[in-house]
Amino acid sequence: MRKRLRKNLSAVLSSEELGKVYNSFDIVGDIAIIRLPSASSVVAQTAADAIMSRHKDVKTVLLQASPVSGDLRLRRLTHITGQNKTRTVHREFGCSFSVDVTKCYFSPRLSHERMRIATRVEPDETVVNMFAGVGCFSIMIAKHAKPRKVFSIDVSPVAIQFMQENIQLNRVYSKVIPLLGDSKELIHNRLQRVADRVLMPLPEKTIEYLPCALSALKASGGWIHYYDFEHAKKTESLVDKAKSKVAEALRVLGINFGAPLIHVVRSTGPNWFQFVADVYVM
Repeated sequence: MRKRLRKNLSAVLSSEELGKVYNSFDIVGDIAIIRLPSASSVVAQTAADAIMSRHKDVKTVLLQASPVSGDLRLRRLTHITGQNKTRTVHREFGCSFSVDVTKCYFSPRLSHERMRIATRVEPDETVVNMFAGVGCFSIMIAKHAKPRKVFSIDVSPVAIQFMQENIQLNRVYSKVIPLLGDSKELIHNRLQRVADRVLMPLPEKTIEYLPCALSALKASGGWIHYYDFEHAKKTESLVDKAKSKVAEALRVLGINFGAPLIHVVRSTGPNWFQFVADVYVM
């Protein structure tokens, strides 16, 4: 599909711009979201037509007109073609997620990571998801593992509304507990020493909220899934740099832990990567 998209755009983009089209769109439910180096209406329409001709289930194509930013991780999207809508239902691994892509953060590129985490959860675990969004990680865990509870926190009232809808869609009423508010306050007031496992799927906040995540773990210890970004040139080891970064953050806090297991989640830019460290705290 990327090759076809490049071919269709070769008449309206320079060779340098064409190189930036690589991996330039996501499909969320029946909505395609594209990112292009040029905001030209001709370029955007050509790209949209190419996507819709290849993906018959796509009903709407939107153009990302701004980067993801802010505490709610939102982006500005403009309509290009198809149905003029921003709400859809995305399906992955037997789960359904209702989402408005202009009001809530959602990335289909994390689908395999969500499933990977679900396979790590042991029966009867209590999980705290500190940045739950519309509930994707939490619901995946509830559907594919056998947790006791998954406390799912988000600061966005809109995300919590969609999370509640998704809990109903996936029939995980008794497993996923939506909590509106800041993770620091909610953990301090309600979730001290309750968790066997803590998820931190918001890289921008991980360092700041790490002490809070540690306080949610049971006194006997448990797992923290620590997400962050790291830069690594071809001559550098991303895994070694990420492992050192996480280990230092934990050592500063005086924490006894096992060696972090590093997994690369995705590339986020030239020589930039999102990674997750699976850390066992003792």
